Amino acid sequence: MDLSQTRISDVIPNWFWKLSTNFQYLNLSHNQISGGVPDMQFNSSYFCMIYLSSNKLQGPLPRISSSVTELDLSNNLFSGDISHALCDQKIHHVENKLEILHLGDNNGLSGNISDCWMYWPSLKVINLNNANLIGQIPNSMGTLYKLESLHLRNNGLSGHIPVSLQNCTMLSVMDLGLNNIVGSLPKWMGTRLSNLMFLGFRSNKLSGKIPHELCYLDRLQILDIAHNNLFGTIPRCFGKLKGMITKPSSNNIISYSFYLGVFIENAFVVRKGREDEYSTILRLVTGLDLSNNNLSGVFPLQLTHLQALQSLNLSTNSLKGNIPKQIENMTMLESFDLSMNQLSGNIRQGMSSLTFLNHLNLSYNNFSGKIPTSTQLQSMEASSYIGNQLCGLPLLKNCTEAEEIMHKGTTSYNIEEDTDDHEEEEKYWIRSWICRCHWPIVGM
Repeated sequence: MDLSQTRISDVIPNWFWKLSTNFQYLNLSHNQISGGVPDMQFNSSYFCMIYLSSNKLQGPLPRISSSVTELDLSNNLFSGDISHALCDQKIHHVENKLEILHLGDNNGLSGNISDCWMYWPSLKVINLNNANLIGQIPNSMGTLYKLESLHLRNNGLSGHIPVSLQNCTMLSVMDLGLNNIVGSLPKWMGTRLSNLMFLGFRSNKLSGKIPHELCYLDRLQILDIAHNNLFGTIPRCFGKLKGMITKPSSNNIISYSFYLGVFIENAFVVRKGREDEYSTILRLVTGLDLSNNNLSGVFPLQLTHLQALQSLNLSTNSLKGNIPKQIENMTMLESFDLSMNQLSGNIRQGMSSLTFLNHLNLSYNNFSGKIPTSTQLQSMEASSYIGNQLCGLPLLKNCTEAEEIMHKGTTSYNIEEDTDDHEEEEKYWIRSWICRCHWPIVGM
């Protein structure tokens, strides 16, 4: 039965809920339905899909029947903790078929994320975004070997990233942004979760260096670890991230197959200073956001190898040196933010060839000289360049004759090296190469 978007309002009578236990498909989403939802004890021995999202339903979450394969109760007014729905002892000894669980955008929920996920081994998608949850991510989530999508964004989660999540090797999307997670980014994310396309830890309390092991993530298209306490240099091997080098295919939608069809992935991505939700075109989006950390060193030349990257944000760090000349190779860049660093030198003439660039922020650095004359660069707001020693349009400061001459004759190169980190990265790649080749070492 599909009664979605039919302007149904008021409370659903009990007789309807009793009747619905015989349904295999029930869609009442996007209405104005209020009241509570009784426990779901469906009679079907095969499968059952329930969509009640975007209503005004309230009260505790209903207990979930073992025959339900997809349940969407998102964007309602449910209250209480989620253990009522997931951890009832009656479900511990039956084969639960649930593959997709969406309880996000229920601000009335509270309490911890229940530690009983081992009873739901078929789960492929979990969305608990914006559900007012606290506490640590439970270890039992690491038993979900089929899990492909994990959304825990915008809660009050704390503690470390559980090691058990390394068992979820099918994960394609992991978004734990806007929480209070501490500790370092684990190395196993790069070596164990090789299917990751989207990795988000934005606005947490992570510390330590960015592990070079993340460079193993060949499919990674979006990495957002902004607004943390990460330090050290930017790994040069980021220039090897294949998902940001090759232009994404326009034919692929990120989706997960289940009993009756497919579930289309969606995720929140911050670009051009704003947050947007992407769904059917998520596969076409690429981005690298390391902003608002304590990163130091230079702008790695290797980043310019990421020719399919659309958004690069390194703002509010302590980066020094120049913008590499090879920046002109990043022809897909639409958004480029280096503001609030200690970068210096001239603005590269080659940046004027970045024809897709429509958001640029180089403010509050130590750049000097003339802004290159081009429609592309001079169409930006003056605020993109303030806080430097720059001249020329769109700024009101005219260039002196000396600055004009210097602009024509000066070429600077990003020759500063971060020796210690470079040596550490070389050793890492040598060890990794030896391990991957599995060559026997024969002693004399």
